Amino acid sequence: MGAPAVTIEHRAPYYAFSLEVIMKSTKSDWLIPGALIALSLVPAIAGTVRMAQLAGGATSITPENARFFAAPVPVLLHIPAVIVFSMLGAFQFSPGFRRRRHGWHRAAGRILIPCGMVAALSGLWMTYSYPWPPGDGQLLYVERLVFGSAMVLSIALSVVAISRRDFVSHGQWMLRAYAIGLGAGTQVLTHLPWFLLVGAKPGERPRALLMGAGWVINVVVAEWIIRRRMAHPVAVLATVV
Repeated sequence: MGAPAVTIEHRAPYYAFSLEVIMKSTKSDWLIPGALIALSLVPAIAGTVRMAQLAGGATSITPENARFFAAPVPVLLHIPAVIVFSMLGAFQFSPGFRRRRHGWHRAAGRILIPCGMVAALSGLWMTYSYPWPPGDGQLLYVERLVFGSAMVLSIALSVVAISRRDFVSHGQWMLRAYAIGLGAGTQVLTHLPWFLLVGAKPGERPRALLMGAGWVINVVVAEWIIRRRMAHPVAVLATVV
């Protein structure tokens, strides 16, 4: 009779921690996806407006959007891909949602990976081929090339990892790609203090710093999440489908 009591006593902290993890994940089932969708909303609306302008034809051409009318293919690829990648990807952060819908993660991944790759490659295409609009400069050009290339590399490495059935590495690389892809949403927040305090559009260097801050913040948060999961493997196991 003594042996089972010792076993249960020794396992009690494990079960208690697992129950705590499950309860916390239940509370955040919709909080985290909701926050990510909200973060994606402003860029999604702006992209939808841009597509509506392109659909409007020559009457919608302005000096600010003329480059998109001159070469519409990359922007028409980029906007829908980014919207799907950011919105659909948000639901991957709901452990309870994934547990209740078996196969969701895999089915969504088959959409997210190509959408993410199209978003990143079309972003690089636009960076390389479009003339710089007012306020852009060499520093922002380099940032777009660096983070766009990093997103492509992250998605490619996630595919390699899943082909080897290395699910942990796959999730880590997709999280990094998602963080970069969500940069436009965070850039809205990094620009907000400037507009409130200065009341005018930022110049070339401030704009590059504010844009870069959006990407850097997201990448830092992603790396923090990855390291936190590595430090608490039970929490990771509790959320695996």
